[in-house]
Amino acid sequence: MPKLSRRSAIAFTGLLWACIPVSAQWLKVPTAGVPRTKDGKADLSAKAPRLADGTPDLGGVWLVPGLKYLINIAADLKEVPFQPWAAEVYKQRIDTAGKDDPNNFCLPSGIPEKDAVTSPWKIVQAPGLIVILYESRTIFRQVFMDGRPLPKDPNPDWQGYSIGHWDGDTLVVETAGSNGKAWLDTNEHPVTDALKVTERFTRKDGHMDLQITIDDPKAYTKPWTVTENPVLQPDDELIEYICEENNRDVGHFVGK
Repeated sequence: MPKLSRRSAIAFTGLLWACIPVSAQWLKVPTAGVPRTKDGKADLSAKAPRLADGTPDLGGVWLVPGLKYLINIAADLKEVPFQPWAAEVYKQRIDTAGKDDPNNFCLPSGIPEKDAVTSPWKIVQAPGLIVILYESRTIFRQVFMDGRPLPKDPNPDWQGYSIGHWDGDTLVVETAGSNGKAWLDTNEHPVTDALKVTERFTRKDGHMDLQITIDDPKAYTKPWTVTENPVLQPDDELIEYICEENNRDVGHFVGK
């Protein structure tokens, strides 16, 4: 099976791999800027710190707990507004146990599935740019904060193209230009190259509200929104995760 991260439990459409612990690095190096209790432990209930420019400090390693939204991003919705063809594709993927999930072949997961993977991701803030580093597949993402628009005729790729701005204390990230090959989750929700994702990151303390709006008029009759809740992972760092290494799974995904 692929090499998994220390907190990873990769869900390959109906088949959940157990978490495999790996020795973490720099365990004795505390994360700078994290509020502490008197005994030196990270205080996740402390008010979110701010940067010199007054914006909330979103920097650090974050993780959406559990497998809920990785398995089914629409788990909290009563109904998903499928276009008829998308409903058929979704049913077909369910019927075949998701054997064609790109994750099975170590292809990149897209946005917003990347938010919910059971490996952490790290936000790095810089003037005019926010970088998100994903431990899963060792993938990076750039969010341009310099006022540029989304590209009008992008070369489609797995992660798409992201721009951001501040709405009060909330970071709003818009992403478009994906190739439509990724799935929204391991529960087989489809997308197309018309997908636009809007993420709203609001840090309260050591916890964050992440509101995600899916707008894909080719696959869904209207935009729909879900909320995930990443938790800060203090005093920790990302490690390399190479999915392709020793991946012996491909020949075993036969579906039904």
